[in-house]
Amino acid sequence: MAETLLYLTLGTNDLDRAARFYDAALAPLGLIRRATERTEIGYGLPGDRRARIWVTLPFDGHPATVGNGSMPALVAPDQAAVKAFHAAALAQGGTDEGAPGYRPHGPAFYAAYVRDPDGNKLSAVHEG
Repeated sequence: MAETLLYLTLGTNDLDRAARFYDAALAPLGLIRRATERTEIGYGLPGDRRARIWVTLPFDGHPATVGNGSMPALVAPDQAAVKAFHAAALAQGGTDEGAPGYRPHGPAFYAAYVRDPDGNKLSAVHEG
């Protein structure tokens, strides 16, 4: 994660379903669940001192909604991790928003795009 990003939060309406999805989809990117609370779960790198990605039931008690145009792009160590992220996301109820492959954002921009079961869009990217 970039040093300028403290953390990001994604909403869910089903924390158990989200945990299954994110545990599987983030593992190929080297991210592990670092926190499990009653209303939220947090993910980060094993050596980081904090969780950088939080998935939470909304604090205000209203249903979680999708941010149209919002999408975290997560760093993948290699193309195999991008492919594994995509496959794991689909296996856990995510939907395909763009299969693994090169994108026109540079000669070495290899990415995959998915939506989690709540509709949040995510990307895994390997540049190299």
